[in-house]
Amino acid sequence: MKNIYLLLVSFLLLTGVKGQQGSNTSLLSKTDMNYLEGLTRDVMESSRIYPGQKITDDVGNNNTGIVLIRPGGRSSYPAYWIRDYAMSIESGFVTAEEQKQLLLLTAKTQCDQTWISNTGSMIPVGAIADHIRIDDSKPIFFPGTYDYREQGGKIWGMTPPYCDQYFFIHMAHYYVTTASSPKFLFQQINGIQLIDRLEMAYKVPPTRQDSALVYTTDNFRGVDFGFRDVITMTGDLCLPSLLKYRASLEMAELFELIHLKDKAKSYKNLAAKLKQTIPQIFYDSRGMLVASTGKSRQADVWSTALAVYFGVLEGDRLIKTSHFLCKAYKSGTLSAKGNIRHTLTTDDYNDSTAWEHSLAGKNTYQNGAYWGTPTGWVCYAMAKTDIAAAKQLAKEYINDLRAGDYRKGPEFGAPWECYNKDAPQNAVYLASVSCPYIAFKRQSAGVKAALKAVKKTKKTIQ
Repeated sequence: MKNIYLLLVSFLLLTGVKGQQGSNTSLLSKTDMNYLEGLTRDVMESSRIYPGQKITDDVGNNNTGIVLIRPGGRSSYPAYWIRDYAMSIESGFVTAEEQKQLLLLTAKTQCDQTWISNTGSMIPVGAIADHIRIDDSKPIFFPGTYDYREQGGKIWGMTPPYCDQYFFIHMAHYYVTTASSPKFLFQQINGIQLIDRLEMAYKVPPTRQDSALVYTTDNFRGVDFGFRDVITMTGDLCLPSLLKYRASLEMAELFELIHLKDKAKSYKNLAAKLKQTIPQIFYDSRGMLVASTGKSRQADVWSTALAVYFGVLEGDRLIKTSHFLCKAYKSGTLSAKGNIRHTLTTDDYNDSTAWEHSLAGKNTYQNGAYWGTPTGWVCYAMAKTDIAAAKQLAKEYINDLRAGDYRKGPEFGAPWECYNKDAPQNAVYLASVSCPYIAFKRQSAGVKAALKAVKKTKKTIQ
């Protein structure tokens, strides 16, 4: 029992919890957490498109008959983006009915027949849309357009992005485990059960024959992750492989719920294989994960932090990674105003571009701008070794939101999608608050649970 107590104390020290019960152990103060909660709730509401509602003059009304959730408020992104929604559902601000209807819409628009668009891009069976038009529910499988027939092309990928399939699984897992019952997995959508559609989606992103990692080539490239769809990456891909790892665990749990133990075991084995392989392939000498093994093979802050957040990096690797992120933060190469770059400023490919191949100019958009979306993951990773530095980054993030809070008036826009070198881009952006809010909630809940366990164990020993 004493050994268990010592292990729990060691865990608390590792996560930065050094105070006694009642001390402020979370990354955000209660006041700041309440502020972020309220802001996230309001941005979520601003992101809703109600049936019949019109967002912009050049896009029709919402004729889907259900409430859609787009990437943000005001006039940007007038469509339902699967990825942004799926990354926000754990906030707790999406009703069970909204979750159900959005899950069904996503499933209904899943590709049931492989086809080739007018641009020559192929949409394979099982593919999940990048976004769905609000006026006619047409699925657009590629970024960069709202045109159904002209979607895709060499610039945007010869096959759809590799992330949305795994986000579809995350949506289903969250709904089934929190708001519904396992029976919903047998729901028929266009003649195919939901659980079968999830398996179809899981198998879409390509791999090499001897690996479970998501893989792509120049000739048949797909976007690795929608938050860098203007960046070209090839080879083994880190971030979608991380999403595949989580999806594997979620599929295993769903199959356990419907008592298909062999299926569950198969997905658990895939998760274990990915957890072992990801650090072997992508981990560099400093503790960072590179984004890919081909083009744009550069240290990737988002993948690195997410690997800690998902529990893929553990032990000495985790400690090394956390230390390095803290060092980068303190040196000023990681963040600005509490927002995070995709690459460290010291890791830019050259003087002209942050990533090796990009459609965006340097220090703009996904090629060197600063984003709020991954701030919570980065703080979570930093807190493993330096709670003070993690708190400081979190406070900078909150201070920036307070200063630019869109609720102050039309001249304000925070949370912004990102900060370009010259100006912020796309006001009232949901993922910039929902993702950090979810991460901060998780960190706080984990610390509280650990403190409770230590107190209980200590009392038992005494």
